Amino acid sequence: MRTKDDLELVHLTKRYGDTVAVRDINHVFTHGSYVCLLGPSGCGKSTTLRMIAGHEEISDGSILLRGQDVAPLPPARRGTAMMFQSYALFPHLSVRDNVAFSMKMKGVDKPTRYRAADEMLELVDMSHLAQRLPAQLSGGQQQRVALARALVTKPQVLLLDEPLSALDPFLRIRVRAELKKLQRELGITFIHVTHGQDEALALADEIVVMNDAVIEQAGHPREVFTAPRTEFVARFMGGHNVLQLGGERFALRADDVRLDGAGQAAVVRTVEYQGHHVAVTAAMGDEEVLAFVPEATFFAAPRAPGDSVGLAWDEARLHRLQG
Repeated sequence: MRTKDDLELVHLTKRYGDTVAVRDINHVFTHGSYVCLLGPSGCGKSTTLRMIAGHEEISDGSILLRGQDVAPLPPARRGTAMMFQSYALFPHLSVRDNVAFSMKMKGVDKPTRYRAADEMLELVDMSHLAQRLPAQLSGGQQQRVALARALVTKPQVLLLDEPLSALDPFLRIRVRAELKKLQRELGITFIHVTHGQDEALALADEIVVMNDAVIEQAGHPREVFTAPRTEFVARFMGGHNVLQLGGERFALRADDVRLDGAGQAAVVRTVEYQGHHVAVTAAMGDEEVLAFVPEATFFAAPRAPGDSVGLAWDEARLHRLQG
């Protein structure tokens, strides 16, 4: 059921001359949910985020929050806050002053703004580094400061533009767990732009897959992964085969494909050990099929490129694609 605190995009469009970056999209972001805008570079996801933030003018449509079209309003009056990919911290200001900066610009007295900044720094576990300069912090610590600075304005919607891209893989996994925990504690809407499928699957209550300036599919992460609507979504989410069978196209998860001597004849092209499974790509006529074979199963009967194999799957695991 919709509430007035939901964020709604209505026929939202962005044009740059003859180029359409975002084409007539409609979507409701449920209040208090963690939503990932997912898609390849140039699909329109960051432009959509910047339009919601007010850092990009819209060409057509509306952005509704609290029942009001916020598109004509400046960023500071929208009820949204944005955390930038670069963090954009002021190098000459302390951590505390970075977090308090927006309140200083609004004329809030020092004790009040420091109190609010300290509250946010405590929330992101950075109180002990309040006096440091950004250059004295690690990438993960800088990110927390940027997060505290965005949250100090008490937004209804926090917008995050690829916030984990600058972090190393180990730290990325740790920080995404912290982001999810923080979102649950605050109970506000997070809209997070990423091109990482694993990141979106791990974080989101809803994934919105964009492609070529439109929304290709939106839904719960499990739904988007197990029941992709189109060939693009199946291929982009990864771990799927797209097969042409009887004049129709189907998605088939790679972990549903078995190496079985009684199956359809194929020739192994590549073998990649990936820890808990082995990724085997085999040519079946003109089609390449990917199979994720459990590690123990594969090494009980190893295969090498050039080997003949049989490929099998349960027909019920085929998912018919639209369009």
